[in-house]
Amino acid sequence: MTTKLYLIRHGIAADPLEYESDRDRPLTAVGQQKTAKVAKRLQELDLHFDLILTSPLVRARQTAEILYHTNLSSHLEESNQLAPGGNIHTWINWLEAWQNSGGSQLALVGHQPDLGNWAEILVWGNVKAAIILKKAGIIGLNLPSSGSPIGNSELFWLTAPKLLL
Repeated sequence: MTTKLYLIRHGIAADPLEYESDRDRPLTAVGQQKTAKVAKRLQELDLHFDLILTSPLVRARQTAEILYHTNLSSHLEESNQLAPGGNIHTWINWLEAWQNSGGSQLALVGHQPDLGNWAEILVWGNVKAAIILKKAGIIGLNLPSSGSPIGNSELFWLTAPKLLL
């Protein structure tokens, strides 16, 4: 069975200059509202995830919680691999175990440029710095049911949040 992977960038976050640590930056009120509208639209499209896996950074966690509370998934977990600079190869090892447990629809909530780079690695096998994911934007990939997903995945969805609002 093919795995559907949705890469979702966190919503609009507070100015980095307002926080001592980048990890602590929350979503702004506008970021929360737009992310909630995107989540509601995904629900209207009958999109649901077996699992939402999120970066531990506050803005990503808040985005994931909005998706979760819109009933897009019954499970929400954090992964340090989704923090900025996370290792896609370590995540792929986790993915293989998750796929073997029967999962087929997965959402990753994280950061740009990492999510765009991961999509490129999964589709083309290397980073081309060509895919830009807007805040609360979504990339959809079909991952192969066997073998490495690197260079063997298929892009089926790339949308900015304004197209979902």
